[in-house]
Amino acid sequence: MYAIIEVGSKQYKVQKDDIIDIDSQGKKEQQKFSINKILLIAGKDNISIGQPYVKGAKLTATVLKNLKARKVISYKYRRRKSSHWKKGHRQLLSRVRIEKIELG
Repeated sequence: MYAIIEVGSKQYKVQKDDIIDIDSQGKKEQQKFSINKILLIAGKDNISIGQPYVKGAKLTATVLKNLKARKVISYKYRRRKSSHWKKGHRQLLSRVRIEKIELG
């Protein structure tokens, strides 16, 4: 069984016991939380497609670690103007394990 979930503005295809990095959820390590924005659930013989979300579907996940992504550099340069700037950004992430996918 697998599911397609929406976290923030991104979508992920997940199965039970998968480990994924998602945008920070503001949860502490080893804390469980649920995700209700499930777009699709597919089993061996049936598929449930939401419009936009599957009603009654629930996914339970556990935060394994809070971390930062690699640094992304943004650089802007204007020729002949003696003008440029450089900025760096590290996105906060949560590494989570998918515990359970329920269709209820």
